[in-house]
Amino acid sequence: MVKAIVGANWGDEGKGKMTDMLAAESDIVIRFQGGNNAGHTIINHYGKFALHLLPSGVFFNHITNMIGPGVALNIQAFFRELDGLAAKGVPQPQLLVSDRAQIVMPYHILFDNCEEERLGHKSFGSTRSGIAPFYADKYHKTGIQVCDLFDTGTLKEKVFSVCEVKNILLQNLYKAEPVNPQSIFDELLSYRERLAPYVCDTSVYLNKALGEGKRVLLEGQLGALKDPDHGIYPFTSSSSPLAGYAAVGAGIPPYTIKNIIAVVKAYSSCVGAGAFVSEIFGDEASELRERGGDGGEYGATTGRPRRMGWFDAVATRYGCMIQGATEVAFTLLDVLGYLDEIPVCTAYEVDGRVTQDFPTTPLLAKAKPIFTVLPGWKCDIRGIRSFEALPENAQRYVQFVEERIGVPVKWVSNGPKREDIIVMK
Repeated sequence: MVKAIVGANWGDEGKGKMTDMLAAESDIVIRFQGGNNAGHTIINHYGKFALHLLPSGVFFNHITNMIGPGVALNIQAFFRELDGLAAKGVPQPQLLVSDRAQIVMPYHILFDNCEEERLGHKSFGSTRSGIAPFYADKYHKTGIQVCDLFDTGTLKEKVFSVCEVKNILLQNLYKAEPVNPQSIFDELLSYRERLAPYVCDTSVYLNKALGEGKRVLLEGQLGALKDPDHGIYPFTSSSSPLAGYAAVGAGIPPYTIKNIIAVVKAYSSCVGAGAFVSEIFGDEASELRERGGDGGEYGATTGRPRRMGWFDAVATRYGCMIQGATEVAFTLLDVLGYLDEIPVCTAYEVDGRVTQDFPTTPLLAKAKPIFTVLPGWKCDIRGIRSFEALPENAQRYVQFVEERIGVPVKWVSNGPKREDIIVMK
């Protein structure tokens, strides 16, 4: 059986905890897209972790963790995360890296920085991890795959050829210093020995495991609204965080995915630029930000304060639809316990017309939220383990959201720890 766990919104929905929880029931956990430009925060008996590349199954000895061919692999970041686990006493995980995964190169990060600086106030709010230049090269067919590391001649030819073009752009467009191809080539060679034990044809391994009845969990980063085809383009990621892409990014048949779990936060948050209809500001946003998450709503990768907003049923219903969600994990409900009243965005007004459909980017920029205000429950709900034991207004809030998004809520998360979870009947 294959399950996919994905975000329904802008990312930052609390996928890390849910993936960590569902990983316990899995044999294989796979990262299928993106790079170290986003992170999953996990809290367990080893401590608090922000995973950026490593799959969330690395804390379980019985799990084989995979980095699929669809991932943007920053090898330095990969090693740093492994070393970070070891420093906190986490046993060496079972880990495989696709030989077809492509490598985030030093010049990708350089170009990401240069372009954001060039754009100035019109920038996309990139994490400057090199992801957009990486995917540009991938589809321009000038990327470097993991398998290239082990063919010295091919690797050198590719690096020197690509750097020749990159340096023309760096010097003439960005007025920046050129990169040294020999230095980059030597850096890549230095990774080979440590990386080699992890590298294999993960697609062959995975399809064999499926034939043996293994339980597989597909783990995506970010959320549906950051998809370059269906999201708030151009303020999106550069790879698809949709469950539909998971089959491609992992290397399995699409019909093997039976459950798609969309993670939905009890309020809204967003890192980066772009329209954010239910956004709030000032003291109202600051208080929600500081109470949110575990230690506040700040980017797991960048540390940037997240933009805050009330729950957006229009965006979430759309995100669940695009993901093909079969069930929802509703997270961070406990955060809202301080509020007397809780606004929920249930429709948009665009050019005087009311709509419950999520519009394209030009119309989204003009959209105004229409709120329905629900009563709060004004108490701490952490530690509650059944839905019926929640305060009545907390139950109503979950039921109201479920009705508006049209997908059944199977889990309600009411705290940062693994055990802070309510499984719905």
